[in-house]
Amino acid sequence: MSTLQQQTVNFNKNLVLSNNGGHLSNDAGLILVAEFMHQIHFKRLLKETLHFKENRKFYRYHKNQLFKQLLIQLIAGYFDDTAANKLTADMSFELVLDNLVASQPTLSRYINQISADDLAGITKLVAKLAQLVITQKKQRQLIIDLDSTHSDTFGYQKGSAFNTHYQTNGYHPLLAFDGFSGCLLGAKLRPGNEYTSKNAEAFLKPLLKQYAALDVLVRADSGFAKPEIYAACEEAGAKFTIRLKANPKLQRIAEHLIHVGQPGEDFAEKDVQWHRLTDYQPDTWGRAYPVIIKSTRPAGELLFKHEFIVTNLELAFASDVFELYHQRGAMEDLIKEVKSGFAFDKTDSSSFTANQFRMLLAGVAYNLVQAMKKLVFPAELGNATSATLRFKLFHLAGRVTQHARKLWLHLSSTNVFDDLYWQTLFRIQEFRLTSN
Repeated sequence: MSTLQQQTVNFNKNLVLSNNGGHLSNDAGLILVAEFMHQIHFKRLLKETLHFKENRKFYRYHKNQLFKQLLIQLIAGYFDDTAANKLTADMSFELVLDNLVASQPTLSRYINQISADDLAGITKLVAKLAQLVITQKKQRQLIIDLDSTHSDTFGYQKGSAFNTHYQTNGYHPLLAFDGFSGCLLGAKLRPGNEYTSKNAEAFLKPLLKQYAALDVLVRADSGFAKPEIYAACEEAGAKFTIRLKANPKLQRIAEHLIHVGQPGEDFAEKDVQWHRLTDYQPDTWGRAYPVIIKSTRPAGELLFKHEFIVTNLELAFASDVFELYHQRGAMEDLIKEVKSGFAFDKTDSSSFTANQFRMLLAGVAYNLVQAMKKLVFPAELGNATSATLRFKLFHLAGRVTQHARKLWLHLSSTNVFDDLYWQTLFRIQEFRLTSN
């Protein structure tokens, strides 16, 4: 219970602040999330994917219910578990969670009881939500953007290690996003000292198998330039464009391919040249793959700088391959959003398994909101950040009353985004899942 306080303010001595306004809610907009979850049969999806081991004899909250509460808290922007102690009295949370809102100790015990086997179901849920969006949007193509990121750790946490690239201690998660829908296709938490591409092919293969019916392209930076990934793509019939690190041999080849002294050449202007190698095959490669070379001489300089991409796009123009690869830069924004918007890099637990659970939970929250943006939100919110969505739709003042066996959620009559709220609600209620 909150301590009652009264405080005057300096700019108006007649104004007194007090926290005795009663059971008002600051999250009435979460009704939109609950309505969307109902439309996509989210409760059934939880039952199909999450199979937590239950060792408790007497309990009030089912583990799926606790998972859902943590999920809603993340979507609302409450990243600390202690927020639950206040939210147990929040009417909007009670409505969204069927009047079962657990306190922080209950949530913490639940997180610490998560097993490695439980994580498989959550990983599957992340993938299911991504597939739902891709299916409903009737995508015929998929771009798998592979990358890794860093999650800071503090103190002793299992699996935490020093990463020389980031020059700090932490974890080194592996991620895959769809370049079209922006959905998180998969994520895996790894110790901080694991190299970027370690076991990346094992992470990639299930994704290639899941979307075998689509035209798939894999994009990745030079950290993923390894023959095992090329072979996995070839075996699945997928295309790939992966940056290569420059090495002395490639540098020598690129220098010999440069055309200099052309008629009308002006060194005051930028010069870009494209070349394609068809017979480049290091000893570790199973076969030769085309290597595209982009040689750039900045304006006013004499020397060329070279970039290299390995691909199995045999017929694509060299410039198109580079343009396609550089579009993967949008993935940096997606990583930033899943981390800052949903606490993907939150590492509050000493247990590696518990921290991996938090990471996957953030992935579920991200994909659920991504599904709303791509399937039901108005066009103006199609690329909105989580901060914008919370400001405009989720964090709304509301008050709950009961009359004639009906619950009434009274929203503010001065809400600036009132039209947007009702438009979104109507779009959600009109949405129906289409069959595969």
